[in-house]
Amino acid sequence: MTGRVSVAFPFLIIGTAHVIAGGMVAAVTARTATETASWAAAYLVLVAGVAQVMLGGGQAYVCDLLPGTRTLGAQLVMWNTGNAAVLVGVTETRGWLVNAGGVLLVATLALTARATRGSHVEPWALIAFRAFQVVLVASVPVGLLLATR
Repeated sequence: MTGRVSVAFPFLIIGTAHVIAGGMVAAVTARTATETASWAAAYLVLVAGVAQVMLGGGQAYVCDLLPGTRTLGAQLVMWNTGNAAVLVGVTETRGWLVNAGGVLLVATLALTARATRGSHVEPWALIAFRAFQVVLVASVPVGLLLATR
């Protein structure tokens, strides 16, 4: 695998697995859907899945100097642990766990911002990636407020 592909690949695989898991949750709970089950399915697809693929792929594309294995490992562990904490926290009504997960998600976004600083790729790509990061950062506190109300 080339450097950029090897950076994006784990995010793509794990993110895709979350999208599939979200679809499975939706399918299994379709006949007796609850608000929590519908939320969990959407969360798995959009945040744990699609956002992870976009973070990994975007980072691989815009980085001048690709992040090292330790940075990528930290990003993957923090993003997926944060998502697991949010999912379990919401389904088990544990507000502190939801908030802890949110902190991990924001910390992961900070790591991706740090890894991509000083990039000299096409301006449109960097602007699009930064805009995506800003939307995610802004949505975390909103999501936490809604999840713990």
